[in-house]
Amino acid sequence: MKKKKLWIGIGVIAIIAIAFWMLSGGKKEEKIEFETAVVEVGNIQNSITATGTIEPVTSVTVGTQVSGIVSKLFVDYNSVVKKGQVIAELDKTNLISELNTAKANLASAQSSLNYEQANFNRYKTLYDKGLVSADEFESARLNYEKARQTVATSRESVQKAQTNLGYATITSPIDGVVLSKSVEEGQTVAASFNTPELFTIAQDLTDMRVIADIDEADIGGVKEGQHVTFTVDAFPDDSFEGQVTQVRQQATTESNVVTYEVVISARNDNLKLKPGLTANVTIFTLEKNGVLTVPSKALHFMPTEAFLKKGQTIEDVEAKNKVWTFDGQVFKAHAVKIGTTNGTMTEIVSGISKGTKIITDFSISGGMEGPAPDQATNPFMPRPRNNNNNRQNGNQQRK
Repeated sequence: MKKKKLWIGIGVIAIIAIAFWMLSGGKKEEKIEFETAVVEVGNIQNSITATGTIEPVTSVTVGTQVSGIVSKLFVDYNSVVKKGQVIAELDKTNLISELNTAKANLASAQSSLNYEQANFNRYKTLYDKGLVSADEFESARLNYEKARQTVATSRESVQKAQTNLGYATITSPIDGVVLSKSVEEGQTVAASFNTPELFTIAQDLTDMRVIADIDEADIGGVKEGQHVTFTVDAFPDDSFEGQVTQVRQQATTESNVVTYEVVISARNDNLKLKPGLTANVTIFTLEKNGVLTVPSKALHFMPTEAFLKKGQTIEDVEAKNKVWTFDGQVFKAHAVKIGTTNGTMTEIVSGISKGTKIITDFSISGGMEGPAPDQATNPFMPRPRNNNNNRQNGNQQRK
């Protein structure tokens, strides 16, 4: 019986000890540690990414305005050509025949005109003497005018036939390189409603451009003159640079996604970039180099009385933007004027000097999870999670 009472007493003491431990907060002393950063000179950048296609700045599709059989080709893929150089010829047999026919018709019309002119002159003389009627004179004059118009029409037919014959000789319109060839010798091309394409010639492969598709959510930040870097899968270790030269207003909608075309210059002095390559583009919509910067979260830090230990104080200032320093005794606020920001880093225009160590954040360590310092005055500060029991224990401890 005595032994039973002893065990009961030990149990009661244990229960009392546990209850006291719980009422006292059940934790060791908490330790608040502060994260710091140094005000330093840096670069603030913001960018968007997109994909695009590389193409020559100037390329010309060469076709033919007349139908016929391709009799000769003088160039092939990658051939370097000069402006006016003959690159292909069509069979000229039918075209020469058409020219000869037009010339024969012109000669016949000219003969008719000579006769009608002489006849008109004769009737005019007789009419002036009153030997023929006005009706006969007008008929002779009408035939003469018709003959003149027939000659003019025949002369135009000759000119057209000569022009078509000239079209049978295809020349390069620019200096450049042949990118594509769409016909072979012996192939028939028909120029009816559409001009048949024979070649595509790029003017200068050292001067390329990227046509990038920018999402509608990002297009507002893209401006002409912005710096661009891009890579291509063919040369993954190389980075190429360019500049935004044009932001096109025409929108393209595909699968309910709206994009806008942006033209980016791309020098290609080493000829690595080839037409049609896919470019992975980064456009820097914000670039500010060599400015004082601080982490943006430093502007949201605010010390409270709960941070203070014995002898420590807070020196605050009235300012829209401020950062805090701590020398071991005093939390001191510094009013600052801020500039641009990319969300992570913020430019400091004035208010604090380079090399100053500032507080950016804090963390609580040691003891069980309990109530965090009251930070109702700073909505930006993170708050540790507390369950109901911990909140009750904390309240009892404060009481």
